Amino acid sequence: MKYLLFSFVVFVSSFSFAQKVKVVDAQTGKIIKNVTVYDTSLKISLSSDKLGFVDVSSFDKNETILFSHISYALLKVKKSKLAATDFNVYLKKHSEQLDEVVLSVFKKAEKTNRIAEQIAVLSSKDIEKVSAQTSADLLATIPGIKVQKSQFGGGSPVIRGMESNRVLLVVDGVRMNNAIYRKGHLQNAITVAPNMLDKTEVVFGPSSVVYGSDALGGVIHYYTKTPKLSNENEVKSQFFSRFSTVNQEKTTTVSAELRFKNWASFTSITHSDFGDLQSGTNRRHGFKDWGKVFYFSENSNGNYNENPTSNSNPSLLRNSGYHQTDLLQKFFIPLSNKTDLKVNIQYSSSSNIPRFDRLTELSDGSLKFAEWYYGPQKRLLLSTQLIINPEKKWLESGTITTAYQNIKEQRVQRKFGSLDRSYRDEMVNVFSVNGDFSISLTDDKKRALSYGFEFTYNDVKSESTGKTLQVTDNKVIGMASNFKVQSRYPDGGSNYLSSAAYVDYRQDITSKSTLNSGIRFTHTHLEANWIDDTFITLENNNVKTDNAAVTATVGYVFRPNKNWQLNSVLSSGFRSPNIDDVGRVREKAGNVTVPNIDVNPEFAYNAEIGIQKYFNNQKFRLGATVFYTLLDNYIIRDVFTINGNNQVLFDGELGNVVANQNKGNAFITGYTANYLGKISSTINTTGFVTFTKGRTYDTNEPMSSIPPLFGQFEVNYQKNNIEIGADFRFNSKKDIEDFNFREGIDNHELTPIVNENAISDIDKFYGSPAWFTLGFSGKYVVNQYFSVQARLSNLFDEHYIEFASGISAPGRNLSVSFVANF
Repeated sequence: MKYLLFSFVVFVSSFSFAQKVKVVDAQTGKIIKNVTVYDTSLKISLSSDKLGFVDVSSFDKNETILFSHISYALLKVKKSKLAATDFNVYLKKHSEQLDEVVLSVFKKAEKTNRIAEQIAVLSSKDIEKVSAQTSADLLATIPGIKVQKSQFGGGSPVIRGMESNRVLLVVDGVRMNNAIYRKGHLQNAITVAPNMLDKTEVVFGPSSVVYGSDALGGVIHYYTKTPKLSNENEVKSQFFSRFSTVNQEKTTTVSAELRFKNWASFTSITHSDFGDLQSGTNRRHGFKDWGKVFYFSENSNGNYNENPTSNSNPSLLRNSGYHQTDLLQKFFIPLSNKTDLKVNIQYSSSSNIPRFDRLTELSDGSLKFAEWYYGPQKRLLLSTQLIINPEKKWLESGTITTAYQNIKEQRVQRKFGSLDRSYRDEMVNVFSVNGDFSISLTDDKKRALSYGFEFTYNDVKSESTGKTLQVTDNKVIGMASNFKVQSRYPDGGSNYLSSAAYVDYRQDITSKSTLNSGIRFTHTHLEANWIDDTFITLENNNVKTDNAAVTATVGYVFRPNKNWQLNSVLSSGFRSPNIDDVGRVREKAGNVTVPNIDVNPEFAYNAEIGIQKYFNNQKFRLGATVFYTLLDNYIIRDVFTINGNNQVLFDGELGNVVANQNKGNAFITGYTANYLGKISSTINTTGFVTFTKGRTYDTNEPMSSIPPLFGQFEVNYQKNNIEIGADFRFNSKKDIEDFNFREGIDNHELTPIVNENAISDIDKFYGSPAWFTLGFSGKYVVNQYFSVQARLSNLFDEHYIEFASGISAPGRNLSVSFVANF
């Protein structure tokens, strides 16, 4: 009895004189050190120790305690209520305030009020609300991003008038861009299912200091979901199902999260089945046949049809459907109090994806291709991420990421009137390791230094063959013989090595201003080997090239008071030629792109100014960013000769020779104005308008991929278990005079024809017509386990085609989704 009484006295005494609470991350369950803990009068200021503990005995019982950390939302809690939480304080990274925490700019958590660059963030809640069919459709909702589609199974994001290999895609710290990312339009953005994502961040403008080559227009960073730790063993699962009327879409996602004290696991499987797309029927633009499909090819799934088939519903876009499966498996393992390990496995595989714009291409008034499709697009990612916090003078925290990627692509085509089918297969193995580290140079953390390195090796294999079909009773029963086909890339193999190191410095000059600066050195080495010279003979079949670049950035943030923020950035970027730039062979619209080994890096020099005004206690933000980018030594596809010839044979037809090559200077300028925030406790709204213009200085031509003025406005109402929203999207007209005809990337020949007999394209084609759409959405949360969401898009069934796209946009669409959490 005396022992129990003594123990009770010790417990009461220890609680009275050393009342410790532990501060932990609400998402991961990990402890949080260096959390500032203070009272409302600022008389007491403490900090959590390296184990996350802080002694709160100096606070009065009914006093409000504030917990503050740069990476988390401010938490206010009465001391008397701490016992109800078992003396654990849970901090969340989501805040009602608009100063979000961004990871992509410096590869570590940083608040937007210390970042000079223009950024955009889609949270998990935003992703759920948008309920996009693909990640490309998700990107199209972000202020300042336009998405082009050559077929429905794709989506090429455009940032500040740049796309494809001038925009860097990153997933969980691993660059997706590889050595065969091409100039033109890319479809790789769809290989990450939206339901796998926790958030998406976009950094606008050259970001080559932290990310290296390719980040000229900006960086799109996908962050997939990560499992959380728990002191109690927990199993959480989710079932998601969606149906859409416009293409009979059926998407199902099943996920399971295992939470334990010492490890956690997250598994997600998504399967989407997309049928043929129904385009809009309201032709407000006045062109009655533009975008309609009057004939289509019925040569798929082993069927053979010698002639095109009449389409009974020209607004139904035959040969646009496909299906895709995406898998995510992630483990989170805390190795110690200062070290965490993440293991990341991603796999994406599609069916054959019809290349819609090529299947509607005409030759002598009839369809040219009986078959033109991408074979199953496959992406495998294996990655480990070691997160360290040694708290040394030279290294406070850091992340080491190693990754292996395997990407497989296939292009299959056959023309009407021929039994010869060509196959072109590409496989890229990518090995990478990068380290990103940071250290605070002062105790108050107002000065910080970041540094890092990156090594990436791409091994490219390109194979090609031709097969002659054997046909009986309109069925393909086999292959009669093989014949030679020109490979897309060097058939002897090629590789691309990039190595880099960078240093980044940030300082709060005063309480109202922050300076960001950085410099990076990058070296690239490329090797390519051609063997077969049946169709194209080069002067040198074995090529080795080396390029190096130094890029830098300086950003300044000024906050005269809590409601104003002014940003300015001077930055440079570069893109080193990859295998696609120097070694690609392909045909489009009678032009055959051939290898050109004399392509050098292109550089971008950027200046931008941004302003942000906050209202309603920083719950509403109005902002604008104006930029000007100078491109030097820019790469463009232009007329070329090979061995003195300006024509070359490709798949049995002569085509005009073109090649990637360097030119002089060009500029891209524009602005994005946007607003975001709460009008009241139940109503929030967002909106943006983006304008871009680009021309070459040396030839005074429009630059490719420059979208017309576009924007979007949304308003949403939420109360209790109900959410209701409306959105308005629009594009202005793009005149034909503002299209780039030289490269063909803008697809001016797919715009409406106004004068069939005109001699010049400027007089023949109309350009891209203006359009707008109106949509509504709603969500009802039945209880903590079930919710239902519906979205009605393109209410007026407007027919339109996104700028430079090869397929009409979806018509009126009703999508309904169901979510169950267990």
